[in-house]
Amino acid sequence: MHQVSDITIDELTKVEGTASLEVKIRDNKVEKVRFKIPENKRFFTKAIEGKPVVGLPSLLSRICGTCSNAHIMCSIESCEKALKIEPTEQTIRLRHLTMYGLNIRDHALHLYLFVMPDLFNKDSFLDFDETDEQQNQLLHDAFAIKAAGNYLSTIIAGRAVHATYAAVGGYTHFPTEEEIKSAIEKLNEIRPAVLRLIKVFEECKFNFDRKTNFMALVSEKHFGFLEGKILASNGEEINEADFANHLEHVVHPYSMASAYTHEGESYIVGSLARLNVSKHLLHNETKKSLGELLSRFPSTNIFDNNLAQAIEILHSIDHALELMTEHKIVSEPVIKKVPQAGVGVGVIEAPRGLLFHKVEINDKGLVVKGQIVVPSGQNQISIEQDIHTLVDQLLNKKSELEIKHEIEKLIRAYDPCISCAVHFLKMNWDVK
Repeated sequence: MHQVSDITIDELTKVEGTASLEVKIRDNKVEKVRFKIPENKRFFTKAIEGKPVVGLPSLLSRICGTCSNAHIMCSIESCEKALKIEPTEQTIRLRHLTMYGLNIRDHALHLYLFVMPDLFNKDSFLDFDETDEQQNQLLHDAFAIKAAGNYLSTIIAGRAVHATYAAVGGYTHFPTEEEIKSAIEKLNEIRPAVLRLIKVFEECKFNFDRKTNFMALVSEKHFGFLEGKILASNGEEINEADFANHLEHVVHPYSMASAYTHEGESYIVGSLARLNVSKHLLHNETKKSLGELLSRFPSTNIFDNNLAQAIEILHSIDHALELMTEHKIVSEPVIKKVPQAGVGVGVIEAPRGLLFHKVEINDKGLVVKGQIVVPSGQNQISIEQDIHTLVDQLLNKKSELEIKHEIEKLIRAYDPCISCAVHFLKMNWDVK
């Protein structure tokens, strides 16, 4: 029998952001779990008041580095709806390409550098053995995929983070034919690497079942990240503009981040949620390559979130290739409108799940107030509940060090972006 005593985890590496965790154990059972986000609030929704609406996307991109382009896309949508701007078909395609570049780069970062070391019993991705054929291949694959995603983001949106070309009403710069040709070549080159990545996570034996509701934005046209209705795995449909009204804001006095429930219950957003409710909308080339693997979804194993991320990289490549080969990109002016008072809501799928921006402006085009709901805040309660269940299952079966590692793996499976929610985990075990 393993006796668990007081434990402190000073750092949880391989996650985006800073957090801490307290686990209180009494009579050999978990009594309380507190997943804390201790960073000081940055009051972005207060800081934007009085600012010109056209400058809002750039300001809100500073909420996070890795997710910055997602915040830009969501903010642009909310601003355009407030201004009653209808983007052109080409602008919509460019925004899809912007999101595909983001997802290719962001998912690859998480899967290779954060998660994959657990699969190979390594402390770091840089500890992979270059004399081992598979590990050497994965090292090269990781940087090739990230580079291709970065390149696509750069030629379409200006930069891989804090994009400079995307604007309210359109884009301010357009890629050359040579840049598009180069992007197509790079995406075709990494596609076999992504298939290898999917295979690695298909064979992953990590398992933690999570019976809950999953929620994601679903388009009528194709699997994507920018438009549609919010669909829950229980069949409920919610319009974008009404999304925040269906959530309960939960204040945890021990955390700086807002948590949320839906009808009093926790729910999960992210790649697993997207695959669970809309796998049928994946690109045809993606479905053709995956075959029977897609029968694994819907899944209640939270570790399949990582497999879902790998699949989304493949879809992002396939649809990006279609958009760039079938449509010529031409220069067009940014749509501008005389400011008028209004309210706009933007809902998109950031890499880690549903992202909500709401903005109210006056007739001078200045922001009156705003609201933001981020993915990791929505997953916060589920993470706490899962840690509670996991530790209860492992007490008396594994050592303190082993339990600690299993908790880290579970948190990484969710891929939380803690910077968005308010970057290493401090953990205190309280055992009596």
